[in-house]
Amino acid sequence: MDRVKAFLQEYHPIVHSLVVGTVFVRAASSMSMPFLFLYLSNHTDMDLATIGLMIGAGSLAGTVGGFFGGTLSDMIGRRRVMVGALYVWTFVFLGFAFGKSPLFFLFLNILSGLCRSVYEPVSQALMADVTPPEKRYRVFGLRYTAINVGVAVGPVIGAALAMQSATLPFVMTAVIYLLYVISLQVMLNHFGIKQIEGQKKEHVSFKRALDVVVHDSAFRYYILAGVLGAIGYSQMSTTLAKFVELTVPDGVKLFAILMSVNAVVVVLMQMPLTRWAEKKTPLYAIVVGNVMYALGDLGYAFANSWAMFIVAMVIFTFGEILTFTSSDVLIDRLAPEEMRGTYYGAKSFSSLGQFIGPWMGGILLASYSGSILFATVAATSLISSAFHWAGQRAYQVRTGKSINVARVNSL
Repeated sequence: MDRVKAFLQEYHPIVHSLVVGTVFVRAASSMSMPFLFLYLSNHTDMDLATIGLMIGAGSLAGTVGGFFGGTLSDMIGRRRVMVGALYVWTFVFLGFAFGKSPLFFLFLNILSGLCRSVYEPVSQALMADVTPPEKRYRVFGLRYTAINVGVAVGPVIGAALAMQSATLPFVMTAVIYLLYVISLQVMLNHFGIKQIEGQKKEHVSFKRALDVVVHDSAFRYYILAGVLGAIGYSQMSTTLAKFVELTVPDGVKLFAILMSVNAVVVVLMQMPLTRWAEKKTPLYAIVVGNVMYALGDLGYAFANSWAMFIVAMVIFTFGEILTFTSSDVLIDRLAPEEMRGTYYGAKSFSSLGQFIGPWMGGILLASYSGSILFATVAATSLISSAFHWAGQRAYQVRTGKSINVARVNSL
């Protein structure tokens, strides 16, 4: 009991609210979005290629939406932007449940991608606003654990709801989002977030934000590294399923198990690996994580049994835990205090890799083999470390200090 009390007192109540909310938000979206392809194919006249393009449009919209949402949060405050995005998101899911027109579904999916790209970086920025720098690594780790808990339970609930009605997962998602945004709004008002998030930053504008991000050479290197990392990571939810199906008996069943292994390892190992990474520099943790990615991908490339695929997934997931959290910390230390939302939002540009990855992976898998595909993305992960290192060097040249200690010195 004392440990629970100490844990609750360690972070601002807004952090706990956002972490718990992240579980529900991700669980709710995971209840519905994985079934969107099936829903559209069974309840509309759209062909499969059009449905694939439509779903991809949401991710593509998110690559730019995060920058505008993050910058807007620096201009008018996190509270307004987050709450606004969640209210719009609620109506998006109601639209999925009751819409009929293909163009309407395209509009909804673009809106959904924009809402996610706005809400998630702004909520990260708010967590950083109310957390001392020395505790942010652990807070970002908690947030990532919450994401994976939600993703682990959401599809199971969604499948059960879909058996009752095809529209029920979307309606329930909308209800959960509405309840969450109302409770979040009450929490933000109760704890005086208007004061916590600081005075309005009238000197921040979209033009200034774009100029700063474009001319920040260290940030550009980190974005390129993120694009390369996303190309490799995106294979887990796309081409890996087909490769496993082609490689071992009952491959579809194994792929479902691999997704569960990924979620369980994240939940169990997030905090131990976070504590280890806190004692290292973010760059060191990212490089180790990229090596884990590469080893996992090579494991996939040469796997020929269930056991080999499962071991490869465990190693790959270690890389995921280290790189995702450390990348957040790296951006936090790079960003000027008054433009934290802008930098978190602009990080979404690296999601371009999520758009390129499945396309590139499909070509390699169809034209060559899964072994060539996963050996290639293993190399891509290692190359991304070089861009992270180049970003560190660019920061040192510009400021004369290491980004790994830039914010720690202010403690």
